[in-house]
Amino acid sequence: MLKKVGLSVIVLLLLAFGFIWLKLLLPLQLSADKYGPDTAGRDYALQDDSRITLPAPQAASYQSAPNPDMNLYWGELHLHTAESFDAALLGNRLSIEDAYRFAKGEPLTVAGDEVMQLSRPIDFVAITDHAEGFGTRTHCDQPNLSFSERAACWLANEPNPKIFQMLSGAVRGTSVPGDPSKPAGVYQQTTRQPIAPGSFPTCKFGDGAFERCIKNAASDWARYIELADKYYEPGILTTLIAYEFSPGLPDQGKHHRNVIFRSNTVPDRAISSFDVPNAIELWKGLEAGCGEGCDFLTIPHNPNKAWGLMYSRYTWDGQEYDQADWRLRQKREPLAEIFQIKGAQECALGVGATDEECAFEQVFDPCQPGEKTGCAFETGFVRQGLKVGLELERELGFNPLQVGFVAATDSHNSNPGDVEEWDFPGAAGAVTSSAMRRLREDVVEEAYKSTTRFNTSGGLAAVWAPENTREAIFDALARRETYATSGPRMAMRFYAGWGINQLVLNDPEAIQLSMAKGVPMGGVLYPDANQQNSPGFLVWATRDPLDAPLQRLQVIKGWLDAKGQAHEKVVDIACADGLTVDPATQRCPDNGATVDLNTCNYSQGSGANELKTVWHDPDYDSTQSAFYYVRVLMNPTCRWSSYDAIRLGREPDARVLPTIRERAWTSPIWLDPKG
Repeated sequence: MLKKVGLSVIVLLLLAFGFIWLKLLLPLQLSADKYGPDTAGRDYALQDDSRITLPAPQAASYQSAPNPDMNLYWGELHLHTAESFDAALLGNRLSIEDAYRFAKGEPLTVAGDEVMQLSRPIDFVAITDHAEGFGTRTHCDQPNLSFSERAACWLANEPNPKIFQMLSGAVRGTSVPGDPSKPAGVYQQTTRQPIAPGSFPTCKFGDGAFERCIKNAASDWARYIELADKYYEPGILTTLIAYEFSPGLPDQGKHHRNVIFRSNTVPDRAISSFDVPNAIELWKGLEAGCGEGCDFLTIPHNPNKAWGLMYSRYTWDGQEYDQADWRLRQKREPLAEIFQIKGAQECALGVGATDEECAFEQVFDPCQPGEKTGCAFETGFVRQGLKVGLELERELGFNPLQVGFVAATDSHNSNPGDVEEWDFPGAAGAVTSSAMRRLREDVVEEAYKSTTRFNTSGGLAAVWAPENTREAIFDALARRETYATSGPRMAMRFYAGWGINQLVLNDPEAIQLSMAKGVPMGGVLYPDANQQNSPGFLVWATRDPLDAPLQRLQVIKGWLDAKGQAHEKVVDIACADGLTVDPATQRCPDNGATVDLNTCNYSQGSGANELKTVWHDPDYDSTQSAFYYVRVLMNPTCRWSSYDAIRLGREPDARVLPTIRERAWTSPIWLDPKG
């Protein structure tokens, strides 16, 4: 009898072990073999980087004195290091200090032996690791941890996308569709917040584990401030103190914001989604925690993955904005991130827009009836948000969605500003390190479904400021004198005013005259009813010397008619190669620029080094509220996936277009007849 019982126990133990092996250990091993850092070198050996000719890295060029006419500065406002738990689980081991050195031009090696280096240093950087992870792993290198504490720390630090998938599901919380009277995509949380910090594995086990995480979160934040101050070199590299506020949504949705501070006078704690239920309470909490000399702004990102929430009238937990909330948003959120690795968020073709360029780098198809996640919502794109702002202005008497534009990477590789298509190292540590891993067709995990389709190489933020200091860069961000690019460093000027005309174009003091007679990108004009003529719009773009020539300039206009209905239109206003805009289509003819997909060399002899014009709106109406912004398009060049195909000696991936037209978007200028 005892033998039978013993045999039964052994069988049960073997079955239990087999179940654990099949359901947990084997998937972890397969995931580590396929995407882990230990095998990344094996996959990197399959590519031949010598097939690609890269431009030599260039030295930085610094402005020595403040310039009242404004200098152009390039930077990164959204970056993760190994301090973000998702970055660590995806195989990034590069630190905050590594990221600051990289911003100044030093090379770094990502998992798999790929070398990352900027073609040119950047001028400013904000490292925005997730505040929700602060304090959760700080204690993991301490001695005398219990077995359960060590096991939790192993889970939180082991670079394996399968573990990331498990833990991100555990910390994402639950939500249910909002009530039917609210727009599709609005969710009502079953609790006020997605999760308590004590639910993170490393904050569960051990005596006082939860309190330890809270204490360590404050010390982690203090270390961020210390390191930002250590690497801050005014005039050379501005290190903005920042972090990311990252509440989760169902199906890998995002309703995230980066918090940027003006100086090193900041709150004692970084408020996360563990502390407050939504953005409104975030702004209130930051204002309460900011003492004298403290100032901040927030920049939302990935509205395309917020499932229609970003420009709806509701927060992610179902709270409706009231007038005071809109005022607070107007004060604290002057910008939107319009482009990053997870796609373009200007607009989407077929989702409230017929503009053909809205098909650029889209990651979702338009929502179908009944879909609440995983698709493109009309209120998930910045252009629609600008139109919603005009509608709110009609209701409230002010426009809370007058947002300027920036772009960023959202890279989790500690490589700020690393955006060139020809040198894209992926954005998720070992998971995307090597051309073969980036071009794999299978699903890695929910957050990184298909790198080929769902990842761009990221973008850059450009600001016009008198000097490169924290205060000057922040103030430029706050007044929206900014623009976004999909990577290349095109110089862009955009002014509007009634004293700006064709004579300005050839004046050597064109910028000074435009500054005196109008407002720059991000500004507001206040016409009166007697002003029947359109203001002049000075648009001036210069190519990136390391990239392809410019092809055309476009103006995008949005306005409200007398009935309060929002409209938009897109017109080309300047063409390269001596071509003129077709009056029937309002588009420039194709200039015939091509790309050799065997080498990724773009054709020579077409395109412009500079495009410059003064445009007047033929449909100007002094009684209409409106916005105008400029989009500049380059000649086509290879997408990063085509460069990777060359490295691997294969044809370009058929799932995506082999070429793209890189671009820049200026912040809008608004016309507010009610002033």
